[in-house]
Amino acid sequence: MESGEGGGSSSSPAADKTAPPPPPPPPLSRYESQKRRDWNTFLQYLRNHKPPLTLARCSGAHVIEFLKYLDQFGKTKVHEAGCAFFGQPNPPASCACLFRQAWGSLDALIGRLRAAFEENGGLPDSNPFAARPVRIYLREVRENQAKARGIPYEKKKRKRTAAAAAAVAGESSSNPPPPPPATAASSSAPDPPAGSSPSVS
Repeated sequence: MESGEGGGSSSSPAADKTAPPPPPPPPLSRYESQKRRDWNTFLQYLRNHKPPLTLARCSGAHVIEFLKYLDQFGKTKVHEAGCAFFGQPNPPASCACLFRQAWGSLDALIGRLRAAFEENGGLPDSNPFAARPVRIYLREVRENQAKARGIPYEKKKRKRTAAAAAAVAGESSSNPPPPPPATAASSSAPDPPAGSSPSVS
């Protein structure tokens, strides 16, 4: 009887317990999900390219081709130089000008693809999304769309810079530096002449 009980104890309930399943991975953030979709879209573009391209042979010129390819899905109307509404941010009527991808969308897209390239084993020195021609193309798109739509990107940037400088100047004038600690020698010393400034080491 004892041996039977001992045999039964070998299959104790603790031995029958299975390990709990691992917790599910945390959901991807909106940025990470969009980055993954953008990366898969670009890889699909390379596969459909004629002739097909590999990621190792992709250059900045191919990235620019990809950005131009995306223009057909754009929702931002960019007026041509000969359009009557050229330079008007809110035209009163429609025209035959084409829709394109907005500069801000392309700039954000390149930022996500640049990060995805390196996360998937690419080297920063060979990152086609960080190539100089791509930066030049994005700058030209921004300038052309600013002229076509009457959006002064540069003026807005200058206004923000001027406002920030004024705020810093106001803070410095309202909070003067504290005076140096008084000592026995300095208490008897004469005041510095008006207009002089203390030396800064």
